[in-house]
Amino acid sequence: MALPVLVVDDSALARKILINSLPAGWDVTITQASNGRDALMQYRAGRASVMFLDLTMPDMTGYQVLEELQHEGLDTFVIVVSADAQQGAVERVKKLGAVAFIQKPVTPEKLLPVLKEYGFDA
Repeated sequence: MALPVLVVDDSALARKILINSLPAGWDVTITQASNGRDALMQYRAGRASVMFLDLTMPDMTGYQVLEELQHEGLDTFVIVVSADAQQGAVERVKKLGAVAFIQKPVTPEKLLPVLKEYGFDA
């Protein structure tokens, strides 16, 4: 059964780059969201065993998504993918339940070790 993966970023190009960085043989069903509210809707619909989450988005930030997931009882692996790699950001997302932080731009070389660490490699 394919693993439901949610890619959340307000940039269509950033979502495409991330999706193209996923392992070729990984058995996944990919859903995309362009904002935090849509991400939460997709999560609640069961489309996010693994979520790749940008932090800087209009309407609802990645931080707000993490706070809401934590409030609801986080049961998804959230990997934050952001250009904001300040130490405070990394610490904050981990306190909010994210398992990892990958700095943009995403590459397979950055992504694969994180997936392997949590048993999500192809």
